[in-house]
Amino acid sequence: MSRRTLKPPSWLPIDPYILALIGTVAVAALLPASGAAADVAGGASTGAVAFLFFLYGARLSTAEALDGLKHWRLHLTVLICTFVAFPLLGLAGESLVPYVLTPQLYSGFLFLCLVPSTIQSSIAFTSIARGNVPAAICAGSFSSLAGIFLTPLLAAGLLGNSGGGFSGDALLKIGVQLLLPFVAGQLLRRWIGGFITRHKKVLGYVDRGSILLVVYAAFSEGMVAGIWHQVTPARLGALLAAEAVLLALMLALTWHGAKRLGFDRGDRIAIQFAGSKKSLASGLPMASVLFGAHASLAVLPLMLFHQMQLMVCAVIAKRRSRDPLQRLDPLDPQQGRRERSGNPASGATAEEPVAVG
Repeated sequence: MSRRTLKPPSWLPIDPYILALIGTVAVAALLPASGAAADVAGGASTGAVAFLFFLYGARLSTAEALDGLKHWRLHLTVLICTFVAFPLLGLAGESLVPYVLTPQLYSGFLFLCLVPSTIQSSIAFTSIARGNVPAAICAGSFSSLAGIFLTPLLAAGLLGNSGGGFSGDALLKIGVQLLLPFVAGQLLRRWIGGFITRHKKVLGYVDRGSILLVVYAAFSEGMVAGIWHQVTPARLGALLAAEAVLLALMLALTWHGAKRLGFDRGDRIAIQFAGSKKSLASGLPMASVLFGAHASLAVLPLMLFHQMQLMVCAVIAKRRSRDPLQRLDPLDPQQGRRERSGNPASGATAEEPVAVG
């Protein structure tokens, strides 16, 4: 058998970072940090989360994001999908407790409905499908910016104390560990933005390493607390089924809803990919702050949903890319140019690997 046959199909992406996350979970299960080591891991995790959000603030160009306000209907549609439709479906999932999901798994399921959309993978899939890439860039940026403030507020209002370790004083932790570093990054962007752009690749590894540290600390704490006996294979299968239904509903809502609202094909593609996905990079650090010792169960649904959305959206993007040009709106010449050549300013192409978002 040739080596080529051992590779997964190109339309079925297995994010290498997901494999790294799984490996980190395995290490935490076999060698959990406890005692003094747990204190060190917890402190390092806290510092890593603050540094992550400092980098998020330094990277995010609010000027470029605000420049996209001229297409405000599209961005408002994505925000409504991300922070209204998703949470409503998450609340409907409470009917699955306790027969399908445990209360702890449901908290994680609801939490994944509250985190912002992705940026990198939304852009990549929109480009592959020959959609409106600039709109996907702005929509992802708006969602990330809004999520810094909306996700903690929604979690406080909808999760309450159901998240185990989540309580009112978590808002103070959010302010210190998330909002202050983010604002500091925004204020210093003028001076350090060039450095961050020049060292984007290296800092990307720092990002991912920091998230792996957060995952290790969270899952170690969960192992020491003995909460993993609640996740049986049957419960895990039920969680995957619930997430598959959630993703299918949001993909259908974003595509057909955008059509009913009068958006053209390029915009509908951007809305579907930006409005149906959730950010692992933003969600994991937030969960570590919001859930404390229960963060391991809280992030499990998000980790599974992330890989599922990559696989399903890759298939959809490939199919959309084969749509014949004569189906496009003849009254929109700009759309035709986008379809034939993509958007060179975006930097995303059909061959671009999908990054964790």
